[in-house]
Amino acid sequence: MNYRMIFYMTGRLLQLEAAVLLLPIAVAAAYGDGGLLGLAVALAVAAVAGTGMTLLRRPKNQTIYAKEGFIIVALSWLFLSAVGALPFVVSGGLTFVDAFFETVSGFTTTGASVLDLSVANLGHGLMFWRSFTHWIGGMGVLVLMMALVPTGSGRTIHVMRAEVPGPIVGKLVPRLKDTAKILYLIYLGMTVAEMLCLLCAGMTWFDSALLSFGTAGTGGFGLVPASIGDYSAAVQWIITVFMLLFGVNFNLYYLLLIRSFRPVAGNRELWLYLGIFAVATGLITVNILPLYDFGEAVRHAAFTVSSVVTTTGYATTDFNLWPGLSRGIIFLLLFVGGCAGSTAGGLKVSRVMLLGKTVIRELKRLIHPRSVSVVSLEGKRVEETTVQSTTAYFVLYMALIGGIFFVLSFENFSLETNLTAAITCLNNVGPGLGDVGPAGGFAGYSDLSKIVLSFAMLLGRLEIYPLVLALLPGTWTKR
Repeated sequence: MNYRMIFYMTGRLLQLEAAVLLLPIAVAAAYGDGGLLGLAVALAVAAVAGTGMTLLRRPKNQTIYAKEGFIIVALSWLFLSAVGALPFVVSGGLTFVDAFFETVSGFTTTGASVLDLSVANLGHGLMFWRSFTHWIGGMGVLVLMMALVPTGSGRTIHVMRAEVPGPIVGKLVPRLKDTAKILYLIYLGMTVAEMLCLLCAGMTWFDSALLSFGTAGTGGFGLVPASIGDYSAAVQWIITVFMLLFGVNFNLYYLLLIRSFRPVAGNRELWLYLGIFAVATGLITVNILPLYDFGEAVRHAAFTVSSVVTTTGYATTDFNLWPGLSRGIIFLLLFVGGCAGSTAGGLKVSRVMLLGKTVIRELKRLIHPRSVSVVSLEGKRVEETTVQSTTAYFVLYMALIGGIFFVLSFENFSLETNLTAAITCLNNVGPGLGDVGPAGGFAGYSDLSKIVLSFAMLLGRLEIYPLVLALLPGTWTKR
């Protein structure tokens, strides 16, 4: 176990957090409406702790193996969230548990919130930091660090594999640092494109930036209690389209940039993802027509499906008031998520495809026990180890939902509320059904439940294994 490299990488991440805190500090200073002290305290803590960890534990051996990669990712996200919560404690008046929940929800791009009408009272600096955490966490904070900061010549692919969502992670180009740069340049370019579109639709610079941060990271922190419901139809359609775009595998955008169109056109995960969106939108539109005129029904249905399937969590209306069929479709979409390699949460479409193909293979084996069949994805054979790890992941995923739901069952909420709260936090969606729907929130839960849900969000964003392994004592042995 390379302990020095673990602490060194975690320290570098805290230094990076100190650097990015300069941006909300500048916003707070420009508007002068509070938040400056809390942001400055967080910057100082991040800078001092990060510098101390890098200087005191500077590694001689910079090699990173899979075990170190998992621990680095888990520790980094925990430290990042704990320090990032300080502005909400010092200047926002929140308890540390509430601030930690809100910050974890931001960095994990969940969008679940303990704030309701008080969100508008945070001030521009804290509002900016709250939404900016979505953008930082969307592509991955350690991927950002690899793109900007020299991290040595160790095997940082293990860090990337532990942080980037999806069953299979690879490099776009031979050098991992160049891959990280390409991903973030595409990410930045799409974010700026959305900001410009929202500006053309009549939004202010501040609102367009913050809503673009939330869309890009598929986070969903709203700036007003009605989320996106108070904005124009044009704004809602722009956000609908960009939510869908950010739910697509970013590798496909790279292929488009190098004019490799055939692999994109033949990508089955992409077509299934778009098919799920189209079918769900069509069914919900027909189901809610008695509540709206046709144009409104299509807009609300498309926005909601795009928001839920990409795990963004924005809302234009309270879908708790929709008929049972629509709410049932939304419940199912809570599990799916976007494409692998996107900023979306959830199981991922590719993992759903892989699980489906595995089930079909086992059914065929029951009929033809001696037959030899393989599981393929995107026309390529999937290694048996990947199939087994995906199945194990799904079993652990369902067990965690059951465990989180059991803890929440001690709360005075309905079964629907507690179950969807567990699912929506583990899948990084944000709103659920019942009291945690678009018109509700998580403020009513006890501190214990908020801590459990905070870890659920971290488990979901890091795809379970890094945090679980970091909590096992055997992981820290030198063997």
